[in-house]
Amino acid sequence: MDEVMAHGGLLIAEMLKREGVEVVFTLSGGHIAAIYDGCLRRGIRVMDVRHEQVAVHAAEGWAKVTRTPGVALLTAGPGVTDGVTGIANAYLAGSPVVVFGGAAPVANWDQGALQELRHIDLVQPITKWARTVVQTGRLAEYTAAAFREAASGRPGPVFLECPMDVLNGVVATAEARIPGPGYRVSAKPAGDPAAVARAAVLLEQAERPVIFAGTAVWWDDAAEPLRALAEKLQAPVFLNGGGRGSLPPDHPLLCGLARKTALGGADLLLLVGTKLDFRLNYGQPPLIPAEAKIVWLDTRAEEIGVNRGADVAIPGDVAATMTQLSDALTHVPDHASWLATVREAEGRAREAEEALMRSDAVPIHPLRLCRELRDALDRDAYVVGDGGDIVSYGARVLQAWEPGHWLDAGPMGTLGAGTGFALAAKLARPDKQVAILFGDGAFGLNGMEFETYCRHDLPIVGVIGNDGQWAQIKHPQRAMLGHSTAADLAPGTRYDRMVEAFGGYGELVERPEDIRPAIERAFASGKPALVNVLTDPNVVYSRSTQVAV
Repeated sequence: MDEVMAHGGLLIAEMLKREGVEVVFTLSGGHIAAIYDGCLRRGIRVMDVRHEQVAVHAAEGWAKVTRTPGVALLTAGPGVTDGVTGIANAYLAGSPVVVFGGAAPVANWDQGALQELRHIDLVQPITKWARTVVQTGRLAEYTAAAFREAASGRPGPVFLECPMDVLNGVVATAEARIPGPGYRVSAKPAGDPAAVARAAVLLEQAERPVIFAGTAVWWDDAAEPLRALAEKLQAPVFLNGGGRGSLPPDHPLLCGLARKTALGGADLLLLVGTKLDFRLNYGQPPLIPAEAKIVWLDTRAEEIGVNRGADVAIPGDVAATMTQLSDALTHVPDHASWLATVREAEGRAREAEEALMRSDAVPIHPLRLCRELRDALDRDAYVVGDGGDIVSYGARVLQAWEPGHWLDAGPMGTLGAGTGFALAAKLARPDKQVAILFGDGAFGLNGMEFETYCRHDLPIVGVIGNDGQWAQIKHPQRAMLGHSTAADLAPGTRYDRMVEAFGGYGELVERPEDIRPAIERAFASGKPALVNVLTDPNVVYSRSTQVAV
């Protein structure tokens, strides 16, 4: 540092700058003003939002798009508690987020200071690492440690509590602990060669293999090794979470709708960076046969074997491990018949949905909305899913042509995460289209961020599937109980006019043929925009459709 003396906020900003941080996300708070000053003095953009939850979602969105830790600054007390949902979402999703929390001055602890709260106790269960810094001269050191913890092993959120008097304190920079180069490493271990050899034998013996790849493929930059391994093995590939886009939609091995056929008929399942959780029936029959072999690759050993044991477990960098597996394969059986079976099931499912994607019904079928959005987007657009049933439909239709271009909340299923994700995506990739597919319920949580978009001139386009209800709750309730409770919203609400009031572009759509022109006008406006599409409230999303063919 050039300065002879520095306050605590500048010491933090110095480490942020060395980490390559370009932007931090926050809602203005007095306890953390010193960090704002440090960021401005180090050329780091301070992006202010309307809710602290969104600040943390945006930090996670930055991490998801750039593969570098995102940063959120939360003021003390309610600032931290408002950010808890964002931290929890990043924790379950395994996203590297560094959260700085303001705190009451140490000098006034246990005296009833404004917004005094035991933040560490609150966030410890939902972070990889949480600490309080009580010496100004160690703020840079602890900031470096926070980045090391967030990005190492399985990524995740960390929390650094910084009391106000510690941040405002001034120390000689010569006496401050400022780590030099090499304070954290990015290298990850490859797979154990003996385990790779055992896995290769099972892959060579398999007659009906299936590859299921998830979020670790994105974090380990493993799309190309995945493609190479799949093509050598000639196995059908299914992608979820951050794995979407690792193979382009037109790749002959990529499947999406034939999971029941593929998994139910598989004699070997190669799991790459994904879990056997609720999305895969916890790895149990009838979805996955009891006799099917499991070869499981993941960044951390703790992720492997949950709900069902692996025949071969290989922790380590999944990109390196898949390359090792590809190199180890010497003879692969002919899987043409097996691929034909899976592709036939995939084709049947696609054909069944095509009729609904072309439906001219009014009110509009949600699959027609999703198809029109798909067809209106550039291939390299970033698409954010924020909702219940409408995003379930969207995940079946919307296509990610590149890794990291589909963003959703992940296992936490947090509604309202989309506006923060989209904000980060647009800041990180300003030359790309950024679109959010909303449910009307999800829009209500953090739709005020369109004011943030307008204030900062960020042309993000939202598309709402507006059916006037919490459909993911209402339809199952009615099926189970014969009635629904607390599941209705006002029908036809003009959310588009709300965005217009902020200075953005808004449009209401009631007929299917008007959807795509409206979306194209929204992008052409160059403004933050919302296309409010009235969809059919009577359409029921089948919980079994994703595994029904």
